[in-house]
Amino acid sequence: MPEYAPLSLPDDPKLAQNVVHFARALRRAGLPIGPGRVIEAIRAVAAAGFTRRDDFYWTLHAVLVNRPEERAVFNQVFRLYWRDPRFMEHMMALMLPAVRGVQEETAAASAARRAAEALVDGAQAPDRPPSPDDSAPEDMEIEIDATHTASSEERLRTLDFEQMSAEEAVQAKRMLARLSLPVRPVPTRRQQAHPRGATADWRRTLRAALRTGGEVTALARRRPATRWPALVVICDISGSMSDYSRMVLHFVHAVANRQGQGARGGWARVHAFTFGTRLTNITRHLRQRDADAALDAAGAQAQDWQGGTRIGECLAAFNRDWSRRVLGQGAVVVLITDGLDRGDPAALARAMERLHLSSRRLVWVNPLLRWDRFAPRAAGIRAMLPHVDALRAGHSVASLEALAQAISDLQDRGEKARLMAMVAR
Repeated sequence: MPEYAPLSLPDDPKLAQNVVHFARALRRAGLPIGPGRVIEAIRAVAAAGFTRRDDFYWTLHAVLVNRPEERAVFNQVFRLYWRDPRFMEHMMALMLPAVRGVQEETAAASAARRAAEALVDGAQAPDRPPSPDDSAPEDMEIEIDATHTASSEERLRTLDFEQMSAEEAVQAKRMLARLSLPVRPVPTRRQQAHPRGATADWRRTLRAALRTGGEVTALARRRPATRWPALVVICDISGSMSDYSRMVLHFVHAVANRQGQGARGGWARVHAFTFGTRLTNITRHLRQRDADAALDAAGAQAQDWQGGTRIGECLAAFNRDWSRRVLGQGAVVVLITDGLDRGDPAALARAMERLHLSSRRLVWVNPLLRWDRFAPRAAGIRAMLPHVDALRAGHSVASLEALAQAISDLQDRGEKARLMAMVAR
């Protein structure tokens, strides 16, 4: 935590009320905090005291934070709430109309944006003196043409997951739950009876002729049988991918619970793995109907969430321990990672080559493709790129909708051809 100046206590501090309002801001920012934890936080502060800011920070942190991904939001809300007594007026002033173009605008960090929106939720903008331009005749009618404005849902389709507020993230999860990932059946070598088949079934024809005294009255036909492939998702949950991997896993959970069986169509099975510094199988957790409960159970098992990245070692572990179990009969593999690996590029290339040869189709989803000027400069990206069938972006709802095209169309390459040309130069 950054170092701050000592806190100045007023005559009537009302500390309990301030802790309650602070917990409400954290809940609006997305942290699951209930009344019980608020009472525990007040009791913990009363027991630990309020003499040092560091002790106060870590006391609230120990009670109100349960997951590593909640630390960034807690830090931002704590900094804004307990540091500046006029933080509300300052943030609300930023919401007033201003002239753009005077200075360069920078995008707010995801945690800072969620913290600010949680603190100003329901607040009114500070009063400003009226200007002569504000006055207007009472009989004047103002018409607004909204025919070309985009709906909130259309805006969320293209909004980056990392820049979403807590409320927008909830709406995006609902949109992801409605998405589907269609798949085409895979032809097999086995034959099945069909009246319009291209191949004659002589065995069935002769068996039918036995019932008519050896006379052939009809020619039985057959055609290749089809089956539904399995889907294998391998998701990177390192620190640089945490915001995207959580949204992608919501999408995978929806696909896993909507999969068809047999003749109804759909994926035969859906397997999910996470990796950061180690590989974790979370397939059984995704079978739960509730998405939040499923991801909570998966996060509890994957202890390396928001940690480092060892792509080559984790893919090698998958090839060694799981490829024969889940990649049989032409499974489709979706690999979600940014490709930023500090390991040996040669080992990563060997692991990717084996994964590509073991799967029917390997689709790489990389959130870094959201940048128009993205170039494959990292050694890990260069090692992975030749061994994928398609490369797609995965930073928004719209990009995940386009993922269906990369899976169903065997000719789709996404951004692979463009990036391979950059590597060749």
